[in-house]
Amino acid sequence: MRRLLELVTVLAVLSFTSRAAGAQVCDPALMEHAERARDYVTSGTDARLAHEEWRRALDGGSAVVWTGTLYDVDARSFFVLAFDRRSIRIYRLGQLAAPLTTRFGGVPEWPGRDRVTFWNAMAGCLPDDVTPAATVPWSAVRELKAGNWVLWFKLHGPVSIESDRGKRKTVREIKVNLHGASGDVQYYFTYDPYRGYTNVRGVGFGPAAYQERVRYTLISFFDPKGRIQLPKQSRGAGW
Repeated sequence: MRRLLELVTVLAVLSFTSRAAGAQVCDPALMEHAERARDYVTSGTDARLAHEEWRRALDGGSAVVWTGTLYDVDARSFFVLAFDRRSIRIYRLGQLAAPLTTRFGGVPEWPGRDRVTFWNAMAGCLPDDVTPAATVPWSAVRELKAGNWVLWFKLHGPVSIESDRGKRKTVREIKVNLHGASGDVQYYFTYDPYRGYTNVRGVGFGPAAYQERVRYTLISFFDPKGRIQLPKQSRGAGW
């Protein structure tokens, strides 16, 4: 009887472990497609190659994932945004990479490689047992605007999003910087024939071409009927 009880206990533990492990079963090949899909858009790789990776990832049921800053929610918190056929899923960084550590100013440290759930999520394999902080169906997006530093997802109705620092905002547009591309600095000056160059000043410009690549790619896959409005991209030193 004792041996039978031990066997039943072992089987129960194995069953529990199997169910826990089954909460996130990742396909390595699909994860590679999802990572390349994001990285090719970020780096400006040939759009034909990028779109093929997107197609393979999405057709396999995966998502293409970025980390991002949602400025109208909390500029000192990071979020994880997953784009799939149905919706935009927004997670708090802490949901996928806890416990978080922060540096000066309260901004989170980048998760180390030991945060397996986070890195799996960045490759499109998101845990089934973690509920997103917000889910925005593509049908709820009425306009997608590209700026220099951010994209604006303007919505038909409000959505509430809470950050890891407990800041909760209800917004009708999601202003997000999808991390991955840095901007540039252009220098302006005044020339004086007696004193040379004077009044030198630098003006920071965002990666506008990157924002437009992301917008074009998202629209190509998630709005084939052209329902979402696409205002002309604003360029300059601002958002």
